[in-house]
Amino acid sequence: MSLEVRPVEGIGVVSPGDDVAAILEGPLRALEPRPGDVLVVTHKIVSKAEGAVRRIVGDEEEFKKRLVEEVASSIVRRRGNLIIAETKHGFVCANAGVDRSNAAEGTMILLPEDPDRSAHRIRTRLAHSLGIDLAVIISDTFGRPWRRGLTDIAIGVSGLSPILDLKGTMDWSGKQLEVTEVAVADELTAAADLVMGKATGIPAALIRGYTGPRREGRASELVRPVDEDLFR
Repeated sequence: MSLEVRPVEGIGVVSPGDDVAAILEGPLRALEPRPGDVLVVTHKIVSKAEGAVRRIVGDEEEFKKRLVEEVASSIVRRRGNLIIAETKHGFVCANAGVDRSNAAEGTMILLPEDPDRSAHRIRTRLAHSLGIDLAVIISDTFGRPWRRGLTDIAIGVSGLSPILDLKGTMDWSGKQLEVTEVAVADELTAAADLVMGKATGIPAALIRGYTGPRREGRASELVRPVDEDLFR
């Protein structure tokens, strides 16, 4: 398998009430999408279109702290101004996903209400307008507890299995794999980020060549249940 990852350019500014699929349609046509391609979209444009934006009132840091505590389902750790929180989606991340990057002046952006539903809506509308069934992933940037640096992960999925389950298959030496599950939705998302990025103004990418399972999966499958969490 080989992958081709292409930026979706020419999207422009997204405002509350916009139709993300309609905004993506023209730029996608220029890339001549094919059935089986995977579209990765940063959550920022989805959140903006869905109105998941708050205008800052008063002191910015105090407002952010209150907003994080409002949208979090629980606070996991605090260190200075940094809050590690669990969102209602089950994600454990910095500041419950509340972010100021790529936000309009004086505003903060939240995570979409239901990223899986948002991904499915975009996929359905693009299938209607383009006549092509693309898998859709909605991405966000997360840190990792034991590694420095950030990477993009999938927070919403429609049209592919987010996990490739290799349990019961054989490795190259003939040993049976017993626990291996590959987070392919996260891997595809990280690859897409290489042609997007916060500073480029390109909030989407098209991936061609992925041949993994296409069942109706959801990003919620990637969230480890609390009873399997060894660190909380």
